[in-house]
Amino acid sequence: MGPIYSLADFLDMLRRRVGVISFVVISGCFASVIWALSIPHLYRSAEVIQIEQPKIDSELAPTTVAGSSARRLQLIEQQLMSRNSLTDIIDQFGLYDHLDALRPSEKVDLLRQSVSIAGVAAVREGFADDGTISVLTISAEMETAALAQAVAQEFADRTRALSAAQRQEQTAETLAFFTQQEENLERDIAALEVELAAFRSENDLSIEGSLDFRRDEIASLNTALLALDREIIAAQLARTRIDPNQRADTVRRLETELDATLESLTTQRSLLQDRRNTLSASIRTTPEVERTLAEFERRMELLQGQLDVISTRRNEAEVGNSLETAARGERLITIEEASLPDYPITTSRKSRVFLGTTGALALGLVIAFLLELRRPVLRTARQMERETGLRPVVSIPEMRPRQMRPKKGFAKIWEDRRLSGQRGRAARLARGPDMTKS
Repeated sequence: MGPIYSLADFLDMLRRRVGVISFVVISGCFASVIWALSIPHLYRSAEVIQIEQPKIDSELAPTTVAGSSARRLQLIEQQLMSRNSLTDIIDQFGLYDHLDALRPSEKVDLLRQSVSIAGVAAVREGFADDGTISVLTISAEMETAALAQAVAQEFADRTRALSAAQRQEQTAETLAFFTQQEENLERDIAALEVELAAFRSENDLSIEGSLDFRRDEIASLNTALLALDREIIAAQLARTRIDPNQRADTVRRLETELDATLESLTTQRSLLQDRRNTLSASIRTTPEVERTLAEFERRMELLQGQLDVISTRRNEAEVGNSLETAARGERLITIEEASLPDYPITTSRKSRVFLGTTGALALGLVIAFLLELRRPVLRTARQMERETGLRPVVSIPEMRPRQMRPKKGFAKIWEDRRLSGQRGRAARLARGPDMTKS
């Protein structure tokens, strides 16, 4: 149950507690002025960067930079917000030099909170989100307008430089990797060719396809041996068919000719038979050689296939490196430079003083109300009737006589009579009406 129920009660409370309220309000005004003067103004400057797409279609000249622009910019932001990078910027612009009590780590945290990097995603193509960023906004909040502009421009310049360096480094490393792989494969192929040549030399396989050649040669020798056998048989039949009734000289001449023919054919057959036996023996010892040659061929085909793939990727890496070197790939361009802010973004000092004064006034009213609650006194007949339900017959105001100088003679007698009359009227009012009279 509180003592304030009407506007009259509220005004009466203000009249009684005007001293407390005035003290709180005046103290709050001084505190508000000190608070407004102690908080410096902050200025914000922002630079807008657009992510420009490659000038040449990626299907015609694919780039070797992996990942979406959102991930690359996230990595760049992490590099910019690192301790070393922020320390360099603090030393470069002399930030927070007037705050001698701050440690270097606290200055880094202040700068990290004062700079923000926000990206706007590009419009989706279909239902897939490729993580492409269209616009990047870099803003800085500093105590002066020129410092805010300079810091925002510095972060923007570092962002563009890191993006270009990151793309060029990635394409250069990709090209160097595939070039090294190509050189390694060419060296392996050359070593395999040397090894194959040595194996062919050791196994008398210097002629390309010598196994097939030997098989063909054996087939030819078999055909020749068959022809010689036929001729030998024919010569033997011819010798048996010589007519013995002929002249002896003729018979001897024919036998001599046929014997010479048989001897020549037999010699030829022996040579061909030896050659065939030699070739057959060499072929019987070549299964292991064939397996080894097949293994060489498989290794050569594998290395050659890898070399073709690496060569293709190296060519693509060269194209990507040329695009980045010529600045024809994805780039960061400034579409809105950081401008010099005209007004601070913080609340004005007048507004702070007004807010402080308003708060002090509210605090004074609350304190006055709490004091009234602490001592709930019935001060008027209206309050007594509201609280107890009894209507008082008479209410005597608090009498605080003024200190008067002692009077002499007639003036003193007159004053005594006046005071006596007031006391009598007050006593009659306290007794109430006389109920004995009709």
